[in-house]
Order: sequence, then structure tokens, then C-alpha cells
Amino acid sequence: MPKLRRRPSVKILKAVSASIRMQILNLLYEKGPQSYTEIMNTLRLSPTRDAGKFAYHLKALLKVDLVEPDVKTKKYGLTDLGTMLIETADQIEEAISKRRKILVRTSRLAVEEFDKNKIAESLVKEANVPVDLAQKIARETEKRIQEFKTKYLTAPLIRELVNAVLIEKGLEEYRHKLTRLGLPLYDVTQLIKQTGKTQQNVEAIHKAAANAVIEEYTLLTVLPRDIADDHLSGTLHITNLGSWILKPENFNHDLRFFLKNGINLGRTATTNLTCPPPKTLEAALLAAANITKIAATETSGEQTLNYLNIFLAPFAQGLTKNEIKESLHFFIQTLNLSQTETSLGIELLIPQFLEKQEAIGPEGKTAGTYADHAEETRLIATLLLEVLAEGHAGKPVFNPSIIVKIRPETLKRQECEPLLVRCHELAAETGAPYFANLRSAPQAATVYNANGCRFPSDWTEDWELDTLRTGNVGNIVLNLPRIMYDTERDQTELRRLLNERLEKALRALEIKYRTIKQRATEGLLPFLFQKADGDRYFRIENSPRVVNLVGLNEATKSFTGQYVNESEKALSFAEALVNQISRYIQRHTKKPETRIYPSMLPNAEAAKRLAELDVEKYGWSKVHAQGTREHPSYTDTVTVPLETPITWKERLNIEGILHKLALGGHLAIIQLADSAGDSETLLAATKHGMSASDVGLYAYSRSLAYCDSCQRCFRGVLPKCPVCGSVNTLVCFSRMSAKYLPVSQWVPAKRLILEKRQAYTSTTD
Repeated sequence: MPKLRRRPSVKILKAVSASIRMQILNLLYEKGPQSYTEIMNTLRLSPTRDAGKFAYHLKALLKVDLVEPDVKTKKYGLTDLGTMLIETADQIEEAISKRRKILVRTSRLAVEEFDKNKIAESLVKEANVPVDLAQKIARETEKRIQEFKTKYLTAPLIRELVNAVLIEKGLEEYRHKLTRLGLPLYDVTQLIKQTGKTQQNVEAIHKAAANAVIEEYTLLTVLPRDIADDHLSGTLHITNLGSWILKPENFNHDLRFFLKNGINLGRTATTNLTCPPPKTLEAALLAAANITKIAATETSGEQTLNYLNIFLAPFAQGLTKNEIKESLHFFIQTLNLSQTETSLGIELLIPQFLEKQEAIGPEGKTAGTYADHAEETRLIATLLLEVLAEGHAGKPVFNPSIIVKIRPETLKRQECEPLLVRCHELAAETGAPYFANLRSAPQAATVYNANGCRFPSDWTEDWELDTLRTGNVGNIVLNLPRIMYDTERDQTELRRLLNERLEKALRALEIKYRTIKQRATEGLLPFLFQKADGDRYFRIENSPRVVNLVGLNEATKSFTGQYVNESEKALSFAEALVNQISRYIQRHTKKPETRIYPSMLPNAEAAKRLAELDVEKYGWSKVHAQGTREHPSYTDTVTVPLETPITWKERLNIEGILHKLALGGHLAIIQLADSAGDSETLLAATKHGMSASDVGLYAYSRSLAYCDSCQRCFRGVLPKCPVCGSVNTLVCFSRMSAKYLPVSQWVPAKRLILEKRQAYTSTTD
């Protein structure tokens, strides 16, 4: 019988029958050419013990032309035949795995058989990985999956395996792009439970989950790594990070735009109706409520309707008091039930810069000037205050917020006195109104919202362009106490570190500004960026950005050894620090599109988060904070903590000194004792505060308890209803920062010190 000749393919198959030889081939396929030593080290072979064995196996592969040496580099690489062999082996493995039918639940909510090619496609598409490298990563991932011997996989698990392979190979840049965003199952479960405890609805869960995704996306892909790291570590705090790349912070409406043009959603290819200019007061108020509801989808915070009673005055002409009051009652109910945070700017007289302006009346037609409607302006303000004082079934109205503007002539003209008394009656009863001090010339055309945001007329020098149809584009919180901890009372280092962190804050705000403009070009903010007669509604170029200062009181304590109120030296340091910040910001403010201000706005979340991170980093021996050791917090909203025992006059004086510097926003709060409350006392305090201090915006605050069963309101934070004795139907309210909230929804640090607040009973305190 003739001897059979061995075919080359048989020799090749025999050559790769040993597992170590396949390991060598796989290694060269994945990593490319390797030296003799590199191959041995990767395979964890001992140079002394395994050298002979390894040389034997390598020689076998060289003999059948699967591996070839490179004389110049002294490395071994795969031949075309060797590459073909590995790919054929992969196909065999794939065929075997298909017989096992490994199933994958995909992100498309479908169940499919596992296919490594889809991993490679995803790597190329999502992370721009080169095709050859993507195929190698996919192959390595498939090998690991096969080792699991599982019949069921999920898309997130496969992504995690791919990321693990990328990390092992030092491909961090690709892994970064391939990161999956979302919440773990446990976090979602806890979110659902906690939301129920705070008496919020299911939409709050939906919003929180969506915010978590956008927050991760912003930190991973939008912000530079140094700014993202500073936010995560607590050097900076990015406010409303979940909507940072989508919406401006807040907005000041100009009601005249819609009274003249009607309401248009900004899109034509929709089934939504466009509303013509209103003909009646009721229709005008409905339009005002609707624009805040629509714009709430395109802003992340407060909206303000300034000069509300002036702009509505032409529609009230000829109506009875009852007709006006009924329309206002429906308007307040609509805003309250919509849960859209809204501020209403109320004037007690018509300011000079508005007197000669053409008044927009029914059907968008001109109705003389606003000076012609002074009587209706005061009447609307009076009836609006009555509606708010009556509340709803005995429950005080905290939304919308009312901002009462006090001008020099307001305190002099006799016709304003009854309105002033009514404002302070409401303040004495519920603490709801805010008072804006517009007595100085630079403040004359300034507008505020209830969160303390300030919009002065100092940008284009035109009150209308600077204050209406503008909004706070972005808000970055600067952790002032941490700067002090890091400088060790070195003035030179303080200046350097402060400038360094301000530079990052301004860079982040510039990124947000450009991002919001990009959203507009993409058509994602159609209502705010709609046009009428070629004029865009949102004047984003005139809209400010703010650097918010949290913990000024604690920063002063850290550097000087005293809190702001404890000495002239400490107050001077605080003033100098804010001045330094203001000067840096002014140097980087450039017209026409870089309007930036320092501010002292309320931010309980940032105050709590930054204090907790600082305690973790530095320990209690170095950190100065309010609250308790378990629940620390920095001072926000005001300069001097509300529990500090000083007179209300001293408080307003200190706040006023810093309000002059915090041009982007500020708010002073005077906590009223449960026993205090007559309007004459508060009006006297207002007149003193307006004349003797530079405080810009302030509010009287009181704690209230409302019983849903009795439908009655009581003063103080009470454990049970004084009338029916009910505990479960009693809800206690107080002003946490800028706004009234149920005490049950307060952050723990604030809730624990509520009863320690310094409360004032009279103007002599």
C-alpha cells in the first residue's frame, strides 16, 4: 500500500494542536509583533524553566509559516496565513456559540442572539475606534462571554465587559466615550421611596431620573475635565446641572410682547393653536398664565412678570372692582395650581420711564400712554393684594411670589399710603411679599425675582433692553471657605487661588452660554427664541451669568478668626473679598455678549453639599460650618446666619453693605416672632430699612402651620392643630432660603436650626 503524503493543511493543523501555540498566535494577532522576551512574559513563562519548551513551540509555528521573524526589529509577527488561521478559528468558535444561542436583551427592548460584530460596529460608531482595533476588542469580549457559560446577557453587561477590556489595554479615551449613562436599580428604588416621603408627585421621579442622565453627560462630554473634577470635588458647584446644557436658569417676561402679538409656540408644524391678542382683562390674565406655563419647559427656574399691574391696566378700564377681582382670583389660582415658580412685580405707582410709553390695550391696539392708566394700575395692585390676603380655604398663597417695588416717591405720595399699608398687612399675616428697594438712581429700573436675581439697567443703559426678555443664563457657586482652607491665611496665595477658581467658573459659564445658543439654533427652545416683526423674544446677548458666593461668613471666620458680624475687621475682610471677586469679573466682562455679575443667591443644596465635602476632606478641626456635625451647611441667602443674635437694624446694615457689591442678586430676610405682626410696625421698619441701609431686596419671614381639616392657618411651627388636635392634617411652612416650603421638605441642616432663628418682635429689637 503506497504511503500517503501529508497535505500542508494537515501539517498546519498539527502545528496548532498544542494550546500554547494557539496562545502565541492569539497574542500576536491582538498585540501585533512581539519580541521573544515579550511573548514569554505575556504568557507567564519562566526564562530559566520554560525556555526550551517555548523555543520548541515557536520553531513549530515558524516551520509551517504561521509566524515570521523581523530581522531589523527582532520581533515575531503573524504571516497572512497565520492571520487567516486565527480568523478561521474565530468563525468556528462563533458557529459553536450560535449553537449555544447566547441571548442578549438589547437597549432597543428586544431579545437577539449574541453577535460580536455588533460590538465592533458600536465601538466604531460611538467611540471612533479604528476598525481593526474594534474587531480585536470585540473578539476579546466574546472570549470572556464564552467563559461565563451563560445563556442570557444584557446590553449593559456587555458594555461593561467591553469597557473592562478597554481599560486593561490602556484605551481610556475610548472607554470614556463608551460610558453608559443612567441610575443603578437600587438608586431608582430609593428615589421612588424618598419622593413619596416628601409628598411630591411621580413627575418628580421622572425629572430626577432624567436629570441624573444629563448631569453625567454634561460632566463626561461637555465640560472640560478640570471643571468637571472641581464640581465633583466641591471646589465649585454647578447649579441645575441636570438642565445645564438645555435651558437658561430663569427668565423675565415682557407681557406687552404677547398682548400685542398674541401667543405663538414658536413652531408652525404643530397642531397647537396660536392665540390672537387678548380682548379682555380675563383673556390677558389667561395669556399671562399660559406664557409662564409654556416657558416653564424652556427654563429651569423662576419666571417673572414685571410691571404686571401697569401692563394690565388698559384692560381694566370700565370694569367694576368685582369683575377685576374675580379675574385676578382665577389668575392666582391658575398659577398656583400649575406649580410653575413665578414672581409678579407690582408697582405702587407708574415709574417715570414708563409714563410716556405707548400702552398696549385690547386686541393689541394702542390705548394712550401708561400714565393715562394710573388709577387702574393702583386698583389692580389693591385687589391683587386682597386676593392674596384671602388665600384659598384659609391656606396662604406662596406661589406666585409678589415683589413690591419701593421708589422714592412711593413713600412720599399720599395715594401710595393705602397700598403700602395693605402690603405690610399681608407681610404681617403671611410674610409673603418681597420688597425691592429702588430708591437710589442706579436701582431705578432694576428688576428682581423672588430668588433674589437682580437685573440692573447698566448694560446697554436702556432699561427695557437690559431688564425685560432677559434671563439668568447660568449660575456657578464658588466655594469660598475651601479657598481659605487651602491658602492658610496667605494673602498672596489667596489672590492667586481665587483668580484661578474664578477663571474656571467664568469658563464654565461661557460654555453654558454657547451651549444655550446652540440649543436655540437646533430649534429646541422655540418659545423663548420666537420672533415677531424680526425681533427675537429672548435677548440672550443681554442676559447675565452669575458667580454665586456661598459661605462668605465661614470664609471670613476661617481667615480672620471672626464671623462677619463680630468685628469691623471681619466685615472689612468680607467686603474686600467680594470687591476682589467683583473686580476680576469686571475685567472679564466684555460687551456685547459677556454680562457677568457676582451674586449672593440662595442655594441650600450647594451650601449643604459643599460643607459636607469639605468636612470629609479637611475634618472638623479646620472646617467652619453651620448646622450640626451630622448635617453641616454653609451660610447661603444671607451673609449673617438667621440664628445669629443681632438686631434687625444691624442685620440690614451688614446685608446692605454687601448687596451693593453682589450685583447679580441678593436677598435679606427678617424673621418675625410668632407674636409679632401689625402692619404699622413693619411699615415703620421698611421705611427705616429703605433710608438707612443699602439693602436691595428683602422679605419678612414667618413660620406658619396650616390644618387641612380645619382649613385654618396658625403662627409658628406646631406639633398639632390647636383647634382639632390633628397631627396628620397639619403642615408647617417657613422660608427655607428664598421661598416658603413645607418644613418636611427642608434639607436636614436647615430644619435642625429653624427654631434657633433670631426672631424679631418690634422695630426696637
